[in-house]
Amino acid sequence: MKFILFSFNFIFFLGIIGILLNRLHLITIMLCLELLLISLYINLSIILCIYNNFSFYGSSLVLLTFSACEASIGLSLLVNVSRSFGNDNVFSLNLLRV
Repeated sequence: MKFILFSFNFIFFLGIIGILLNRLHLITIMLCLELLLISLYINLSIILCIYNNFSFYGSSLVLLTFSACEASIGLSLLVNVSRSFGNDNVFSLNLLRV
């Protein structure tokens, strides 16, 4: 069981490393954020199963719901940025320019 927790913690840190190294496109950043949230959801579910704590299963479902909402908002932002600027490069976005 410790190997499973270690592997999902490794996946979490792999998502953080992916965000730090691949900051070129907005889609890769959002995929890494989704990887972070999914690994948090799986870690929370496994820990709740290990300790037989059934009173906090609602919190894992709330985390999964927020993850789905974050993905839909991120996709709409990606479509909006692609239509406005013509690409999804993060460095081409300038918030001061209208």
